[in-house]
Amino acid sequence: MTFFETLVALLAVAILLLQVTRRMQLPYPGILAAAGVAVAMLPVAPSIPIDPPTALALFIAPVLIDSAYDFPVGAARRMLLPLFFYAVLAVLVTTGVVVSISALTVGLPIAVAITLGAIVAPPDAAAATAVLSNLPVSRRVDALLKGESLFNDATALLLFSAALTVQARGGVDAGTVLQLVAAAPGGILFGIAFGFLVSRLRPVTENTVGGTLFQFVYAFATWLIAERLHLSAVLATVASAMTIATLASVEDSPRMRVHSFAVWTTVVFLLNVVAFLLMGLQARRIVEAMSTAELERAIGFAAIVVAGVIATRVAMAFLFHTIVVYRHRRGHDLAPFAPGETLLVGWAGMRGLVTLATAFALPANFPERDLVVLTAFSVVLATLVIQGATLAPMIGFFKLERRGEARQELEAARRSLAEAALKRLDKEEGVEAEAIRLAYQQLCESGDQIQTLPLDRRRALSLAAVLAQRQRLEELRDADRVGPGQYLELQEDLDWKQLAAGSDEDRRITET
Repeated sequence: MTFFETLVALLAVAILLLQVTRRMQLPYPGILAAAGVAVAMLPVAPSIPIDPPTALALFIAPVLIDSAYDFPVGAARRMLLPLFFYAVLAVLVTTGVVVSISALTVGLPIAVAITLGAIVAPPDAAAATAVLSNLPVSRRVDALLKGESLFNDATALLLFSAALTVQARGGVDAGTVLQLVAAAPGGILFGIAFGFLVSRLRPVTENTVGGTLFQFVYAFATWLIAERLHLSAVLATVASAMTIATLASVEDSPRMRVHSFAVWTTVVFLLNVVAFLLMGLQARRIVEAMSTAELERAIGFAAIVVAGVIATRVAMAFLFHTIVVYRHRRGHDLAPFAPGETLLVGWAGMRGLVTLATAFALPANFPERDLVVLTAFSVVLATLVIQGATLAPMIGFFKLERRGEARQELEAARRSLAEAALKRLDKEEGVEAEAIRLAYQQLCESGDQIQTLPLDRRRALSLAAVLAQRQRLEELRDADRVGPGQYLELQEDLDWKQLAAGSDEDRRITET
């Protein structure tokens, strides 16, 4: 099989597995990891070389842009302490644990051990988000998991780049230290400046296919230019995306936003599929090339690293809980999580795409490369399968689900938006204004009490009306009473109305 044939086969399997994961409330990255291994182990699977310099940009830049664009800057300010603890300290401590394990077992060179630690240290929020989208928990826990995975990549990749540089140069000199010190602040400043530039260019391509392509161009360009300047590509990418989102959040075209959301969701999913397939293929090649003694050494080391990484994450979660409880008793505003929430945060430290991509990026002549790559893949596979499969039961056991609160929050926000619209239309006159006011008044009429049944009834009636219009539109086209252009325009209008109705099927589509 060629790579293309293998990829098509894996995509077909992934689509099937997505339906299984949705119904069983399992994170899809864990299922993809298992599928990637299964496909890679087939005798007909191809052997595909990976180009290390392009691995990070290809797999990480789009994911960072997708996550950073939607992450609220205000949440980062409010949760500065927990984000710093998990995104910086936890990554450094986990790296230190991996280095210690290496020193006590296989004796990797210090730069190689730090590189491995940086590869396996950062958790990925994709698996946790796949579960939390169906089983919502408190907003603080959700914001922490998503924000942590956004910023811990920067810490891990800075450490990864530093270790690679030291390993390649055979030591540390003044030039290396200066480059590493300037990488983080320089990346942030470059990202903000580049984000301002991109935000000025975006309106030119708005509502066109070129607009969507431009999003991918600036995602990869930010990363590649920052690398050329020896700056932190991760921080530059995150800073540029947040800058663009801040400048354009209100003025964004709705049509462009809906289209971009669909495209980026598909691309990120496809990158996960390709990454797990490529890692599975590389793991197969490594295992086939190892002797029995080397394989036993690698499996034993990988098992210890997996246990160390998981235990460190849980320990750091409870350490932070203790710190916050101590500070809260002395008057600080940040309230501690409940013990069950603390355990959930510790257990949600699954590794994913970032770990895979950094493992891909190791040079071919890197010392002990096969051992490092195999260990990284073992950490990803073990955490996704073991922790990912138990997240939903854990949420249920500790009664952490907040589906009712999330629904109440949504309804309260809807009424607040309707009140803002009514305030704007208060002095408008005419039949048109009265009709629009009547529609918004229906959303505000429940007062302080949330009544979900009337809202469900309105949604059902709105959806029924839209479906009736669709049927009539099809009849008009069949009778040749509307042209192709007019048909597409009316069809698009009905699409927007159906999205506004908020049908359950539309929401299920976005969950994947």
